[in-house]
Amino acid sequence: MRASLSPSRAADFKTCPLLYRFRSIDRLPERPTVEQVRGTLVHAVLERLFDLPPAGRTPAAAADLVAPQWERLVTEQPELAGLFEAGGSVDVAEFLRSAAALLEGYFAVEDPRRLEPAERESLISAVVDDELLIRGYLDRLDVAPDGALRVVDYKTGGAPREAFEARALFQLKFYALVLWRTRGVVPRVLRLLYLRDAEVCDYTPDAEELVRFERTVVALWRAIEQATAARDFRPRPSRLCDWCSHQAHCPSYGGTPPPFPEQVPAPRDARSRPTQPGADE
Repeated sequence: MRASLSPSRAADFKTCPLLYRFRSIDRLPERPTVEQVRGTLVHAVLERLFDLPPAGRTPAAAADLVAPQWERLVTEQPELAGLFEAGGSVDVAEFLRSAAALLEGYFAVEDPRRLEPAERESLISAVVDDELLIRGYLDRLDVAPDGALRVVDYKTGGAPREAFEARALFQLKFYALVLWRTRGVVPRVLRLLYLRDAEVCDYTPDAEELVRFERTVVALWRAIEQATAARDFRPRPSRLCDWCSHQAHCPSYGGTPPPFPEQVPAPRDARSRPTQPGADE
């Protein structure tokens, strides 16, 4: 089986090598947060919205999809219902209203009646450097009549400050590289839709940039391989630690990582998109 890397796992290693180990090698369980599940629900609604005829893709129709899509998610993953146990700070009704509010942000920046996506929630992959499989899920791919590609990613959090824009675009550059290597076309536009703030961030890559990005991804994978061979994944403390689920195992917080597995697990079979951190895996 080929070595593989998703943009989320690559970002994990860039952020903190030990976080990469916890998620990809130890595979420590992580209970999804309300914010992550809300994002999954909104993505599901936007995917189903384009099943409707163009004239029917209205804010009211999207709102009507929220409850059925939530019921589907809970049926497929019953543990999600546990996020809203009695006495919690958020109840299901409030959660569904908050998802509907994010959909209002979507309609503020796009009119889905004028769009016909070529692909939605699509798993794409390519082999780079003759051995590394890079893969991930596209939220949406639009194809213009002249063949130009636009990669669209829905973000349910707030728009990042300018200093963090490059980090937000890392995932889309990953997808752009896959599309270029498999279809021979550099996407014309990489688009981030920030639904909470009703903002759009467009970026236009070029072939030279993607060549450099490919080198970066390959170098990152080689660093992961070296760390795996040495069993040496060190923590990299930052402000992001406040949101980490694994502080109890982290030496920076007085914890001890579990014993390193004798055999590193093979990459997961990515036939379905999980409701977990790194849903592009």
